[in-house]
Amino acid sequence: MIDQYGWSDGLRQEFAPHAVLGHEPGRILVQHRGAYVVATDAGEMPAKISGRLAREAPEGGYPAVGDWVALTVRPEEGAATIHAVLPRRTAFTRKAADSVQTLQVIAANIDVAFVVASMNADLKGRRLERYLAAAWQSGARPVVVLTKADLTENPDAAVAETLAVAAGAPVLVVSAVTGEGMAALAAHLKPGETCVLVGSSGVGKSTLVNALAGEARMDTGAIREDDARGRHTTSHRELALLPGGALIIDTPGLRELGLMDADEGLGAAFEDIEALTAECRFNDCGHTSEPGCAVRAALESGVLDPARWGNFQKLRRELSHQERKEDRLAREAERKRWIAISKAQRAGRKPRAWD
Repeated sequence: MIDQYGWSDGLRQEFAPHAVLGHEPGRILVQHRGAYVVATDAGEMPAKISGRLAREAPEGGYPAVGDWVALTVRPEEGAATIHAVLPRRTAFTRKAADSVQTLQVIAANIDVAFVVASMNADLKGRRLERYLAAAWQSGARPVVVLTKADLTENPDAAVAETLAVAAGAPVLVVSAVTGEGMAALAAHLKPGETCVLVGSSGVGKSTLVNALAGEARMDTGAIREDDARGRHTTSHRELALLPGGALIIDTPGLRELGLMDADEGLGAAFEDIEALTAECRFNDCGHTSEPGCAVRAALESGVLDPARWGNFQKLRRELSHQERKEDRLAREAERKRWIAISKAQRAGRKPRAWD
């Protein structure tokens, strides 16, 4: 059963310490408000995390769709308990809105990240840059997918705008309605590999899953006439097995994608700017009025789009702010830890004669 979901000899070796404890392997198929569905050799079944995992999971350590996990399986109940998450090869992450865990894992153990945008009303270069930075950081292969080609009057302009920010990632133009580009999209799906669809609400991710699966696996919404946008339909993350043996993860639309630890991804998404900064005369160039600044020269000559430069600076500031916040929180946590240790020592000390 789990072989078709990517189980391998390498994973079997990683799982050995859990097997000694009597646990069984499984993969997270569905994640929805703290509840899970897992694939096991006994079939698919609902699962919940153990109390110990809930208490001791590190930042971003809760199970996510695509994760391989160690389970106690209860076939007679048709249920399972998740005790541990195996190390992830790759992970698409974002900054979470809640205060419980800052890092939120959208999808784990992915090989391809399809960054999906609609050609009719959703196409925004600045947003694509943010998604691509996160996709590069995930460790997966990014592919930009421009959907709803049948609804756009000027596809060439949309493609040109996308290529300008794609940073070398393939750009595909598709229509699930007419079938345009679907063969090229399917070519990126290889048996045993896992891909994730990420993008804002209503760009057609679930429609793509249905088209690739050849059946209605995900709910879809119609296009609104007032602004030509699709309705948000997916409310949870789900991994589906496609007929060709590839695996695909659909995700809810992400209204915002806060970057987390994405220095490498940002560098890959803005490789042209990184190359320019390396050409500046001074290593600590602020790219304002310094002589020999390659960035300023590129801006003045029109080689570098000011909007792209502005977005790069914005995302860099966001990462810097997040890093400072994490350092501050870490220092505060360490301070509280030492206070607790000090209190425990004082409470446990032996009485002295003059007390």
